[in-house]
Amino acid sequence: MTGLEEFLSGTLRLSAPLILAALGEIVSQRSGVINISIEGMMLGGAFAGFAAGAATGSAGAGLLAAAAAGAALGCVFAFLCVVRNADQIVAGMGINIAMIGLTGALFRAIFGMESLATAPRLEDYPIPVLSGLPVVGEVFFNQSVLVYVCGALALGIWLFLRSPQGLGLRACGVRPEAADAAGVRVGLTRFAAVVFGGTMAGIAGAYLTLAQTSSFAENMTSGRGFIALAVVIFGRWHPIGAVLAALIFGGANEAQFWFQARGSQAMIAGTHVHIPYQALLALPYVVTLAVLTMFAGSYRGPRALGKPYVRSR
Repeated sequence: MTGLEEFLSGTLRLSAPLILAALGEIVSQRSGVINISIEGMMLGGAFAGFAAGAATGSAGAGLLAAAAAGAALGCVFAFLCVVRNADQIVAGMGINIAMIGLTGALFRAIFGMESLATAPRLEDYPIPVLSGLPVVGEVFFNQSVLVYVCGALALGIWLFLRSPQGLGLRACGVRPEAADAAGVRVGLTRFAAVVFGGTMAGIAGAYLTLAQTSSFAENMTSGRGFIALAVVIFGRWHPIGAVLAALIFGGANEAQFWFQARGSQAMIAGTHVHIPYQALLALPYVVTLAVLTMFAGSYRGPRALGKPYVRSR
């Protein structure tokens, strides 16, 4: 592959977990529930996928375990915030903190302090004929199956949000009392949306352990869940917008590897300037902070986002 093809292919691979997590979060937020625990749910999915994959020798089993772990955490969050009307921010932070400690403790207990265990990888799946196309073939049609899922899922969610059921879900996030009056079961809709978001976060975590590394490390999500939240805002709560936003963050992440591989040198005003690798590692987070700063206050989410709904008697 050429340098450009390598950069674009790497951008797509690094964007995939952000896209998966952000698409689930869009459904959750469109229903009126802001789930900031997707960082912890991604971590739980990463560990469950790794543990199940290593135990069974099957990447598919690992993927199912990760989805189940994410769904279970989604049920916990939905019970706290939709059924018990707990504060969504507090509950989300609680799950994030709990999963950092729990996954680390379980990993050490099961695999030991100096584990060399590995999980089977989700191999790349080249699409016949299309993968042979010049430039775009290697970039878009020789990827993990989860990368293809990202595109199909974005289109599916876009179509769903325009369907009658999708309009009901969106109404729950804008005017839940009106949705209730129209016959939409607000609580059940929000509960299902949060569980879906948790499932997608779990699969996003599994992408890290089963498609990228074949290993697990404590707190390996490294803030990707929070970046996915920024992707949702930057994408204006739209599935296609979220995909485009995730590609920007994925590109920033790939850029740090690109610069490191080329000696961390940049040409500024005709002079080679050494860029400290610490600055390169911080690049994705700097981009996240810059985007949130630039667009803070200019985007408005669903009107009832973060507000519990209590049905009047």
